[in-house]
Amino acid sequence: MNNFIAFKTIVIKEICRFTRIWPQTILPPAITTSLYFLIFGRLIGDRLGNISGVSYMDYIVPGIILMSVISHSYANVVSSFYSTKFQRHIEELLVAPISNGVILSGYVCGGMARGLLVGMVVTGISMLFTDITVNNIWITLAVYILTAILFALAGFINAVFADSFDDISIIPNFVLTPLSYLGGVFYSISMLPEIWQKIALANPILYMINAFRYGLIGVTDINIHIAFAMTAGFILFLTLLSLYLLHKGVGIKN
Repeated sequence: MNNFIAFKTIVIKEICRFTRIWPQTILPPAITTSLYFLIFGRLIGDRLGNISGVSYMDYIVPGIILMSVISHSYANVVSSFYSTKFQRHIEELLVAPISNGVILSGYVCGGMARGLLVGMVVTGISMLFTDITVNNIWITLAVYILTAILFALAGFINAVFADSFDDISIIPNFVLTPLSYLGGVFYSISMLPEIWQKIALANPILYMINAFRYGLIGVTDINIHIAFAMTAGFILFLTLLSLYLLHKGVGIKN
């Protein structure tokens, strides 16, 4: 019972946290997405024609949606958990009679809530520019949720190791953003030279975006089974690592 109450409290706190400041958490991605669709989809896309048998606008929609889920799932957890450390609220969690798994799952669910909500907002905006018929709803939802879980966990680990507010912006700015843009959001890797196609396959975000694109419009550059296996493997690894770091008190008790 204590664990359930603690879990519910953390999740509610996290949701209230980002909804209370919605002009900073929900509105900016809506504006940015509109610009993506207007510039890349309309102005540039009309000149590029079709990719893999679909219009350029339809092709970029899945990538832009998932890119929003990735960045906001990550950002919510890394900023919230680091703020808990910085403001010394973490001691209350450590002395409470709850498990590390409850702490981790509470923050991850909070990050998922923001990532999935932003994803739905971006999806709604995309419907103003195009009309997509979902190819496979179950694959779409599975990738949508698993991606949010994965990057919420990644944000938690970043927050554990962060020693300053600058540390929580390094990974999003210098790792996540480049990998997202190079993950096939705006192009098919078949358009790249052969050597760069092989290099692109080392980008894990490429697999998630292509699996999500397959779920939405039935187009992919990679094997979706590999994408699911890779995503599940990363989730398992990051979950175990997060629990280990909490157990050892890394970045928390010292």
